[in-house]
Amino acid sequence: MKELDKSIEIGWDLLEQSVMTYDGKPIGTLAACGDSMEALNYDQCFMRDFAVSAIAFLLRGETEIVRNFLLATLRLQTHEKQLNCFKPGEGLMPASFKVVQHNGKDALEADFGERAIARVTPVDSAFWWLILLRAYTNVTQDWNFAHRSDVQTGIRLLLDLCLLARFDMFPTMLVPDGSFMIDRRMGVYGYPLDIQVLFFMALQSAQELLIPNDTNDVYIDAAKTRLSHLTFHLRQYYWLNFPQLNEIYRYQSEEFGDDSINQFNIYADSIPSWLEGWLREDGGYFVGNLGPARMDFRWLSQGNLLSTFSGLANDNQQQAILNQLEHRWEDLVGAMPIKACFPALEGRDWQLITGSDPKNKPWSYHNGGSWPFLVWAIAAAAIKGKRPELGHKAVEIAASRLQDDGWPEYYDGRTGRLMGRKARKRQTWTIAGLLAAYELLTHPEKLEMLSFPEPAILPCTIDGASTPLVL
Repeated sequence: MKELDKSIEIGWDLLEQSVMTYDGKPIGTLAACGDSMEALNYDQCFMRDFAVSAIAFLLRGETEIVRNFLLATLRLQTHEKQLNCFKPGEGLMPASFKVVQHNGKDALEADFGERAIARVTPVDSAFWWLILLRAYTNVTQDWNFAHRSDVQTGIRLLLDLCLLARFDMFPTMLVPDGSFMIDRRMGVYGYPLDIQVLFFMALQSAQELLIPNDTNDVYIDAAKTRLSHLTFHLRQYYWLNFPQLNEIYRYQSEEFGDDSINQFNIYADSIPSWLEGWLREDGGYFVGNLGPARMDFRWLSQGNLLSTFSGLANDNQQQAILNQLEHRWEDLVGAMPIKACFPALEGRDWQLITGSDPKNKPWSYHNGGSWPFLVWAIAAAAIKGKRPELGHKAVEIAASRLQDDGWPEYYDGRTGRLMGRKARKRQTWTIAGLLAAYELLTHPEKLEMLSFPEPAILPCTIDGASTPLVL
């Protein structure tokens, strides 16, 4: 415990060193501190990275930096409809920003993906902004802040971005590769689990934060309806346990009509050979992706862990996910929490799906690499499922190495024993992840600031046939 306490103390010192200021006020945290910040864009504040720092700060009762961040990014949100495809659309939040000097004064320079590797626009940034706004409001009870006209407008713009008409008939959100934490080509295009869970949490947040009035009521109703449909869809079609696997194994394909069972035309031969022996009888998880003739059977850690305390997973599903995590601990956690996905893409699959990405070689980076920042999500899931021992075990494993290794961004290898081949050290969300996990396990009652009640599912069918058109 003394070693853990020392790591936590050093971690807080480093996190404070990473704080960036704007006009003399704390506004966010750098992606990395020390020598690492000079590389590429690590001198910026990333929305998804700061989300972990913000959770750590809020759990400790430090709220000013989170408020300043929320306001700063709100002002960076785009407010104009764009017909130019090279400019960010209305309502979009930036992937990152940094403080620059303009005419001798501090100014904020945002990146909406136009400077990012592969030029992918972020989808998760807007969701994390809403989730942090709700968490900040829960901690401070500063409803006046949440009810400010500019904040309410920002929420509506985000919902416009998510709920407008589209070429799609699923309640899930269609996104490209690279648009969230897995930020390179990894075959997660389509409807990846991580985005769907963040979307779920954002809709929950919006419902709570919008003031009921003539302007907002249509947004509240739309969020409530979409949330109900999304919950049903994910629980019904993304959920995989052994009985469901057996059903998929016996699927008939090419079914047509309202009564079809195999609604997404999944072919039984697409079930990977590793899955039967890996899926526990008492386990289960949400699959990584689902679309026409496609079910991605990979385990995505962030999406499954967030689902447990967000209200998406019901009580039985929560326990099944934790059972799967516990019984496959060596595969998913091993020497460092936790695999971004499992298993890794190898051989010809790696070549075709990642484009032979050298950074995403098997068991490295997002392709089966281990990301210690997610230890906070393990702790939160364990507390929600009333199995805190799993969280303590993960924190002890992480703390035993992170300080000595210099707080690297990620680890490589089948069990996470190797420090990431290109991992930056003194990575801020690695530090913040351990701090947030420690605070949650020390004060488990504080999980309420992040968890949600189970949503109501409206009594309607969401996948029914349309009404015939009579001319």
